[in-house]
Amino acid sequence: MQFTEQFDVVVVGAGHAGCEAAMAAARMGLKTALYTLNVDLIAQMSCNPAVGGIAKGHLVREVDALGGIMGEVTDAVGIQFRLLNTSRGPAVWSPRAQCDKQAYRLKMRQVLESQPNLKIKQAEVADLILESGNGHVGTGAPPVQSEPSSAATRSRVLGITLRDGRTVGAQAVIITTGTFLNGLIHCGEQQYPAGRSGEPNAVLLGEALKKLGLRGCRLKTGTPPRLDGRSIDWSRFPVQPGDEDPTPFSFRTKRVAHHDSQVPCYIAWTTAETHRIIRENVHRSPMYSGQIQSIGPRYCPSIEDKIVKFPDKEMHQLFLEPEGLDTHEIYVNGMSTSLPVEVQLAILKSIPGLENAEMLRPGYAIEYDSIDPTELERTLETRKIAGLFLGGQINGTSGYEEAACQGLMAGINAALQVKQQPALILDRTEAYTAILIDDLISKGTNEPYRMFTSRAEFRLHLRIDNADRRLTPHGRRVGLISDEAWEDFQAKQERLAKLKKLLESTRITADLLNRCHSGEHSDEVSAVAGAAPTASAWESATGQTLAQLMKRPEITVEQLAPVLRKLTPEFFERNSSASSVSPVVKISSEVRNELKSVETEIKYEGYLLQQQRAMERLKKSEQHAIPDWFDYHSVSGLSREMQEKLTKVRPRTIGQASRIPGVTPAAVSLVNVYIEIQARRRDQATALT
Repeated sequence: MQFTEQFDVVVVGAGHAGCEAAMAAARMGLKTALYTLNVDLIAQMSCNPAVGGIAKGHLVREVDALGGIMGEVTDAVGIQFRLLNTSRGPAVWSPRAQCDKQAYRLKMRQVLESQPNLKIKQAEVADLILESGNGHVGTGAPPVQSEPSSAATRSRVLGITLRDGRTVGAQAVIITTGTFLNGLIHCGEQQYPAGRSGEPNAVLLGEALKKLGLRGCRLKTGTPPRLDGRSIDWSRFPVQPGDEDPTPFSFRTKRVAHHDSQVPCYIAWTTAETHRIIRENVHRSPMYSGQIQSIGPRYCPSIEDKIVKFPDKEMHQLFLEPEGLDTHEIYVNGMSTSLPVEVQLAILKSIPGLENAEMLRPGYAIEYDSIDPTELERTLETRKIAGLFLGGQINGTSGYEEAACQGLMAGINAALQVKQQPALILDRTEAYTAILIDDLISKGTNEPYRMFTSRAEFRLHLRIDNADRRLTPHGRRVGLISDEAWEDFQAKQERLAKLKKLLESTRITADLLNRCHSGEHSDEVSAVAGAAPTASAWESATGQTLAQLMKRPEITVEQLAPVLRKLTPEFFERNSSASSVSPVVKISSEVRNELKSVETEIKYEGYLLQQQRAMERLKKSEQHAIPDWFDYHSVSGLSREMQEKLTKVRPRTIGQASRIPGVTPAAVSLVNVYIEIQARRRDQATALT
């Protein structure tokens, strides 16, 4: 078949998943094309102009550690940074940044356009070009058989067809269409087709995917109204400032761009009047009138959902967040709604401080098509069509960060497949990214999936501070980590190892105490961590190592900073961090975060070892593969329900089979036994032929 153009990898959709996928493939040396309906809206932040948050910040850190770009772009355009959950254990600390919405889009486009091997194209993708197992090539292929195909009969993607008739060849196609597939917007009784407000949806591609026999479902999400900041009485709201010395998202960022010019957010609350207005008009919400049948995100409910489902709550918290430095537009976080415009206005005016607020854009809900993620391999390639990868909201997830990590993994694995190299498959012990993918392909989802730290079995191992140690070697292997970044990574790991060894080998003596209590840094403790250890604490620790002292709950590594500065001044006095230190903060965020990483490894050593043993057990079950030829229907004693669940998902390992909802331990044990039985039968049959 003749193509108008030919690429190694084609990415459809330039949202957060598409940008990561395209950059990964291009950086790995493949000729890549990124197709979007509008090049001016690349990486558009359709909802909240913020990156990170609980568990989501972990995903961005992992994307960065693997060689992705979301973290670096956020550091360049973030206008407020906060490290969340610091009052709790380090496993759940997570960074969040409010971004300049327009600057994010422009910066991402700049990064993409400067990348060799990557072409950005504005066009609507209408269909896929497939080669069937019998050699037939064409679009609008008949439905693929419901049972997984063998390698010989499996269809393969050859490229895409554009709406204007052009054909583009590709060895791999990655679809990252977000909410655009047959998107339908709802605002009160009004509804109209759109991919986002003011943008057309993708009907042709949506219908083309349905014809391929991939199981799909309909999902819903929403967004709140935006206000004119000049019409808000800011004096009525408590201020929520950013961190004094922000923690960057990227391990390659030493200091965020707006370090000294962060802007505040503000906290608001609903009132009894707000709740009355919503209750009296809830029947006009498409979610409650029956106009919307799809399921919305459980953990990001609309304001009407909050009032209906939590009637005992007298108020709900809202956040007023700026959308950028050069605009007065304000995002009302916590007030996602699809109520009619006049009701939205009444709700806003019932909140003290917003009585005169002008609404620039109303909130709305949007329904869109997604694909059942149990149709996917761990690589995010579809089981039925070789070379076709899916990433982002099309797989049933919610959020920029969840989309970005999928896009990156899809891009990496599409590129590795084209290069005929082994796939990059992470397991649940290595990354939240792996947990997200495993949850999706093993359990599927009937509502937009959001990542939480509670989804991780070994979250003490999956912290934001060690994401580079866990994943950067993988990024280096596939070609996404530059020589300079790799050298920085190795230097950091060496620094941390030396510091840990120093803490474990240095014993507390009277001479050491005298040295640390005198000198120019003796007042450092009060600036970074409050009071130093008491005299009795020091005396009781005499003869112990610094590491043993730090295992005490009341002792933090910052309190030992004066001692450590005396023992290893080079750790604190680095050229890379010198410019980051303000007169108030005596330790830069770069140094502080490395200190905390070592502290966590020491303070939680027992728990980490306990989790390590559990991780080894999980890895053993993951290493026990279930062959492609395994027939669940011939397993004696396996109920019809178990047969149907296992046949639908087709788990690749015993470990994955055990995580499928409804599959019992007894069923898993039967499968484990019958793998050997069926293997012997196959060998005997082969010997007879």
